[in-house]
Amino acid sequence: MKIVIINGSARKGNTLTAINAFIKGASEKNEIKIIEPDKLNIAPCKGCGVCQCSKGCVDKDDTNPTIDKIAAADMILFATPVYWWGMSAQLKLIIDKCYCRGLQLKNKKVGTIVVGGSPVDSIQYELIDKQFDCMAKYLSWDMLFKKSYYATARDELEKNKDSMNELEGIGKNL
Repeated sequence: MKIVIINGSARKGNTLTAINAFIKGASEKNEIKIIEPDKLNIAPCKGCGVCQCSKGCVDKDDTNPTIDKIAAADMILFATPVYWWGMSAQLKLIIDKCYCRGLQLKNKKVGTIVVGGSPVDSIQYELIDKQFDCMAKYLSWDMLFKKSYYATARDELEKNKDSMNELEGIGKNL
């Protein structure tokens, strides 16, 4: 299976640790590509709608090659830290730019990993989950998993062996 992971974190912290644990489990049987929005030149969506009449975004930046990778995937993993009770701007930027080819993202297998500095019963995780639920319903996604983790120190998630084993197991069982 072709898996695209969108890393919504610009740091090398707990979100990347979660991604790496998932990859450890998934890499044997799957082809994996990672998209790092903070390293791309992508302008925010202008809502111009021109993309709906052509073959992609009109911006001459990294948008179309990035969306090509996402559209070609069998599965999309959205990974994000919590920023102000929501997903990071880096991840949201990519999601917004997917508008240019949204219908090509229908029926994808999808997973989410959210890492925040509050316990997982906090409303911030629920808010992010609800946003992904709306996208999943609209695009007929097969939501394989939604995982949330609480970690504050940069290496805290890595020390949580149960979480690391869970993430590796999710990847392995795809």
